[in-house]
Amino acid sequence: MNPQAAVHRTETDGIPTLFAQAAGPMRAGLVFRVGVADETLARAGVTHLVEHLALHRQGLADYHFNGATKAAFTHFHVEGSEHEVVAYLQGVCASLAALPMERLETEKEILRTEESRRETPQLPLWRYGAQGYGLVSYPEWGVRNLGPQDVEAWAQTWFTQGNAVLWVAGERLPAGLTLRLPAGPRRSLPAVTSALPATPAYFSDGTGGVLLDAVVTDSTAARLYAGVLERELSRALRQEGGYSYTAATDYTARRDGFALVTAFADALPAKQDAVLGGFVDVLAGLQAGRIGQGDLDAVRTRADSALAAPDAAVLRLPGAAEDLLAGRPSRTLDELRAELRAVTPEDLHTVAVEAAGTALMQVPGGHSADWAGYTEAPTGSSYAVTGRRFASRSRDGSALIVGEEGVSVTAGARDGTEHAATVPYRACAAMLSWPDGGRRLIGTDGLVVDLEPGLYGVDAHTMATVDAAVPPTAVVWMPPRQRTPAPEPGPAPDGSGASRAGSPGRAAPTRRTGGQTATLVVFGLLSALFAFLALSFTVFGADDPETSTGEWLAIAGFMWGLTGLLAWPAVGVLRRTRRM
Repeated sequence: MNPQAAVHRTETDGIPTLFAQAAGPMRAGLVFRVGVADETLARAGVTHLVEHLALHRQGLADYHFNGATKAAFTHFHVEGSEHEVVAYLQGVCASLAALPMERLETEKEILRTEESRRETPQLPLWRYGAQGYGLVSYPEWGVRNLGPQDVEAWAQTWFTQGNAVLWVAGERLPAGLTLRLPAGPRRSLPAVTSALPATPAYFSDGTGGVLLDAVVTDSTAARLYAGVLERELSRALRQEGGYSYTAATDYTARRDGFALVTAFADALPAKQDAVLGGFVDVLAGLQAGRIGQGDLDAVRTRADSALAAPDAAVLRLPGAAEDLLAGRPSRTLDELRAELRAVTPEDLHTVAVEAAGTALMQVPGGHSADWAGYTEAPTGSSYAVTGRRFASRSRDGSALIVGEEGVSVTAGARDGTEHAATVPYRACAAMLSWPDGGRRLIGTDGLVVDLEPGLYGVDAHTMATVDAAVPPTAVVWMPPRQRTPAPEPGPAPDGSGASRAGSPGRAAPTRRTGGQTATLVVFGLLSALFAFLALSFTVFGADDPETSTGEWLAIAGFMWGLTGLLAWPAVGVLRRTRRM
């Protein structure tokens, strides 16, 4: 093996250090075993906030640097000259030991701005719930309420010497580098939770396209399976069917011996059935062992070329640092290339079967995947609490129940059964609390119960009882709302259940705005006027001796068509506000 492709292990101030020789500007990174999955929903965002505060003192620099907060790891990385790398790493450590709390509120605003542009994935919420790895699907609600002591305590607990790994790529290790971090133990990976009673499972989303992830054993064969799956999806859905523009996969090691294979195919509304069917067919083919040797060889060649590249060892350093923090064994590039050569189509078939058993699929709204053997992910609870019952003032049959152990919202279904969403106080991941009295309880399974006093007529004493029962650490104080919303009173009458927080589900009914009312009046009057004119011409125009039958039909058809076009906006407003 080329000595320059080797990764050497040493120490810097007691911190494990991985080094690879490389030409050009020096690159380095400091990785900590802490991320979003270590937080709670009520304090979500604290790790990201620490990262921002630690980078503030770097200011504007000519060299490149940044930070990243992931599910289970936080990275600080830099590229520049040797003295710039030393200054950056020492500056990050100094800031972590004494965070610039004068910047706390400013950095909070920056995080909220960043969050407004970020799209959050839905699959983690449905797979893991409102905890652990599922928190990447939620807003950083905790940032607003965090005080200096909260942030400092988090930094001193997680950003420690024993919980860090340094990696460096350059001609040598930087001279004079010292990393002063507080002492602390290595932290284990976050617990893996589940909100799915059975897999394979699916849920329906309002957007187009099909998205799937599956948990598989982390292996070279699994990485190659992801590549072969992408080739099959692209061939079936884009090249042959012409249904999708993008068909792609991703492979993410969770660093606990397992990895997530993610696959996606986009679709226009008219092609959603075809994309869903084709997507399932590709998965079924791989599960049945229909894996072409040519596809495997093509993916293997591409992977081997990446491992043989001059910068292969350097590119693997951040992942190797994560493996070291997670206690995973490290492998040389030669060992990885040998594993690649040993993989067979039968190995990929084994991965395909494993993936089929753990799959979670997001299908377009209005579609299902039960016909393909997938179980619908739960959108409701198996029980409702016993307690005081408050009927909804909307008289739709829904009710709020406040008990000693939790809260439930119930609604009847067409089949006559009652469906419920329940959040026990002991499993309340967060309670959003608004100054106007509104409350939203989110369970660790991701289910939601909204308490709006105006909707259910809940008295102040009962609301105080709920506030006292929820652990203080789960409360998130929200800013004032412009208006009190009319929340979805409970599970859908058709039995689909209440939606999960942040997930696709039945939207809360909206109140008609002034603009909507004006639209309704204007287009309603215009459509009524043209309907009268169209009716008059239809009845009396046929008797006009100067108008031929063909002209009469053409003019009448045009007037009735125009009437329909004018009526459509008014109908749309009525449909959107019929439950106000």
